Amino acid sequence: MKKKAIPLILTAAIIGVDQLSKAIIVKKLPEEDIIDVFHNGFLWIWHVRNTAIAFSLGHNLPDWLKPIVIKVLPIAVLVYLVWFYLKSNELAPIQRWCLAGILGGGLGNLIDRIFRSDGVVDFISVKFYGFLGFARWPTFNLADSFVVVFGILFLITLILPGSKGKTKS
Repeated sequence: MKKKAIPLILTAAIIGVDQLSKAIIVKKLPEEDIIDVFHNGFLWIWHVRNTAIAFSLGHNLPDWLKPIVIKVLPIAVLVYLVWFYLKSNELAPIQRWCLAGILGGGLGNLIDRIFRSDGVVDFISVKFYGFLGFARWPTFNLADSFVVVFGILFLITLILPGSKGKTKS
C-alpha cells in the first residue's frame, strides 16, 4: 500500500501549486487584464474565467444540464480514477505517478468548479499563429497542463512495449 500512497504526494503538490497560482492571479490581476510576458505576444498572462469544461466546451449547454457536465461528470471520472489507482495491482510505478498527476490537475479544476461560482481561473494564453485555425490556443491553467502532460505520458506507457506492470505494487 505504501508504493501506492507515495505518488499521491504529487497529487497534493499539484493541487497546492495550481490553487496558489490561481489565488495569485485573482489577487494581482483584474479579470480580462493581460500581461504580455514573452516575445511580443507569444505568451500572455490573461485572467479569464471558464464556466464550462476544457476549451469552454459545454458553454452553451442548457442550465439544467451544465451542473451535470461541469461538476457531476468530472467527480465521477475522478472517483473512478481513484478507485482504479487503488485497486489495480498491474500498474507500473511510472503509470501510478502519471495517474497521480492527472488526479492532481483534475482535482485542482474541480475545486474551482465547486468553490468559485464565477468559473475556473484560466490565465495562460499562447499565440498559435493560425495553426488549426487558432490565433491563440484556448486559455488554460496549470491544472489543465498537468492533466494533459501526465495524460500523454500515461498513454505513452501504454503504447511502449514492456512498460505495463513491470513491478506490481
